[in-house]
Amino acid sequence: MMSEYDVDVVVVGAGPGGSRAASELARKGLKVLVLEKRQEIGAPKRCAEGLNFAAVAALPFEIDGRWATQAIKSCRLFSPAGKEVMIKHPTYGGYVIERKVFEKFLAEDAIKAGAKYMVKTNVFEVLKDGEGRVVGVKADHMGEDITARSKLVLAADGVDSLTAKRAGINTANKISDYHSGFQYEMAGLKNVDPECLYVFFGEEVAPKGYLWIFPKGHSFANVGIGITSANSESGGEPRKYLDRFIADNPKYFEGASPVEVNGGGIPLSASAPTFVGDGIMLVGDAAQQVNPIHGGGIALAMRSAILASEVAAAAISEGDLSRERLMEYERRWFEGGDGAKLKRLYKLRMFMEKLEDKDFETLAEVMGSEDLLKLLGGDNKYILKLLLTKAPKLIPLAKKFLV
Repeated sequence: MMSEYDVDVVVVGAGPGGSRAASELARKGLKVLVLEKRQEIGAPKRCAEGLNFAAVAALPFEIDGRWATQAIKSCRLFSPAGKEVMIKHPTYGGYVIERKVFEKFLAEDAIKAGAKYMVKTNVFEVLKDGEGRVVGVKADHMGEDITARSKLVLAADGVDSLTAKRAGINTANKISDYHSGFQYEMAGLKNVDPECLYVFFGEEVAPKGYLWIFPKGHSFANVGIGITSANSESGGEPRKYLDRFIADNPKYFEGASPVEVNGGGIPLSASAPTFVGDGIMLVGDAAQQVNPIHGGGIALAMRSAILASEVAAAAISEGDLSRERLMEYERRWFEGGDGAKLKRLYKLRMFMEKLEDKDFETLAEVMGSEDLLKLLGGDNKYILKLLLTKAPKLIPLAKKFLV
């Protein structure tokens, strides 16, 4: 016998975006069902696990050492030739988290608010009414087929978002906007400042991408790489570059070993073509709401979830789940800080991917901590002005992409 559920909102995916949306919607008095295909929320992790101070401050619970494993106060960036530039500023920093635990905290918060969770539940069909509006899903829950009917489906099922595709929303990424990531969690690292992130650039290190060391406390760290998938020589082999870097840098890695391996795709387009359809909304990686420069998406997913929840609750109250009504979410995203900033950062990414190693050396010579913070903040006008005075040979390229 097939089990059936009748709820206000079905959330597909229990990552940071899905669980924050579930929490917000449940607190607004809505009946929420969260379906997660994994048998364990938070595992396996698919990121370097960085979370900035602003995102931590916005959480609905207190900082806990079980998930906030290491406070970060600075970042060291290394040019292809090894020149170091430090970012150290009172506004910069955050935590490297244990995502497997963090996502359970988010789920716990949503469950306490009234949301129901079902793990090891794979959605295989999106239900539509006679007019084509999404009205629920069908899923396999540990071998049993279930039907969940709803006023709204919120897709938070990651970069591949089969839910969005089944609903008829095309979220396919251009190959040039897709990076391949590979990461070890390693134990036994040495000569690493535990309060500092390490980031390395260069065509021989990470073609059109970067390599990182994110400390997690004691001698542990996430050591990973993200490189463009468009480069046929490198796109499928991020591990090759990472393994070579580890072998070439005994200063950090002699005697260290991996205790976990992660990999996955990183969408760097700054946004999907649309975030909504009739009866459906997309948040987080499903909507490609990822920082195009560093690939971070946890904070963005949570902020988009909160915004989507506000619009969703109002739309449900009004009885209007049309695409036109739900478009308020998309408009507010782009009119607000995050959507506009991601567009600027996408232009900056296009600029940086055209730079040669010698250009990165130039940037390392002329940019200081304040300049890098402006760059990471998407202040392209500031960067143009800086290059005009300190690196004029880069101006033609910068004008092509940053204006």
